[in-house]
Amino acid sequence: MTHGTRTDAYTSHSGGGGDWRENATRYALLPLRIFLGVTFIYAGLDKLTDSAFMKDAGAGSVGDMMRTVRDSSAIPSLVDLALENPAGFGYAIALGELAVGIGTLLGLLTRLAALGGALISLSLWLTVSWASDPYYYGNDLPYMFCWVPLVLAGAPLWSLDALIRNRRRSRVY
Repeated sequence: MTHGTRTDAYTSHSGGGGDWRENATRYALLPLRIFLGVTFIYAGLDKLTDSAFMKDAGAGSVGDMMRTVRDSSAIPSLVDLALENPAGFGYAIALGELAVGIGTLLGLLTRLAALGGALISLSLWLTVSWASDPYYYGNDLPYMFCWVPLVLAGAPLWSLDALIRNRRRSRVY
């Protein structure tokens, strides 16, 4: 059996914008961007609105969570740094997640937002979810790798980045 390219089976579903495969390729990162943006906004807001989380100690506090994972983390010194001011660390993570989520969802400075998301996920993997066994039970590592395509490609469609880029191009010509 031979395999070849069919040239007669493709039709445009976007009013002349190419075949459906080209459109699928162009929009492939959009679901990932929406998922990560909404998830990080939710994570940041959840932390900011949880009165127990932003405390140095007590059930559900960031301080107790950090003390619990300190000896099992890959980088205990990073946990020690967070333990110097647990509430400050909690606010930094929550506000970082919020900024990353908003930037990703709106497509504003998307590559920078995605890099921030990847770094947050990496730091959480190396500290909080490092001891997950097997490793794939910890969710921070897959999140880190989900950010990589957005770091590389940005948000070429349905984004403020694309709008700004198109306006700059129209001024030049």
